[in-house]
Amino acid sequence: MQKLLERKQIEDDLRSEFEGTIKDRVSRYLEVGHQWIIGAHHFARTSTECLLLYRDGYFVGTVMMSHAINEAIIKFVVEKNSLSAKPLDDLIEELKRGGQISADCAEASMGIYGSFRNDVHHMNPTVSSIDFRSLALKNIQRLAIIESEIFAVDIVDGGKRRPRNPAYWDVGKDGYTSAYLRIRF
Repeated sequence: MQKLLERKQIEDDLRSEFEGTIKDRVSRYLEVGHQWIIGAHHFARTSTECLLLYRDGYFVGTVMMSHAINEAIIKFVVEKNSLSAKPLDDLIEELKRGGQISADCAEASMGIYGSFRNDVHHMNPTVSSIDFRSLALKNIQRLAIIESEIFAVDIVDGGKRRPRNPAYWDVGKDGYTSAYLRIRF
């Protein structure tokens, strides 16, 4: 009986918290402008979770995950273009010079890369002076720029997806791709 009462109290507390934060969550959701579909790659679920963290107000987690996702996507693009491993900033510059990513995409990626990555990941004392809400918004918007370019799709022929960059989609022999949909989260 005691456990049932505890469960009911926890449910009531969670419901109250949710109702009290719903307007802020909706506002943060609308701020992002995320890519609604991306390739079903190893980082897709994590990227979606990062969006959820931002929506729900977990800004430190958003910043940390944006660093990892940015690096994963750049390394993915490097691999798909058969480039050799280098420090991330050199890879971003090489991709930009080679035309594999645009200047805007490179700027967004470098913005994430340069956003206190080591300080945040190692929880250096300097993190106490970081405005994580603002940084989380910037990084999640930068991530949206990157994903919107890499995973851009056009809708053709009554609803079929046509990737603008097919090299970044795993297209099967049947012409179909696996995708991760994020229409709503």
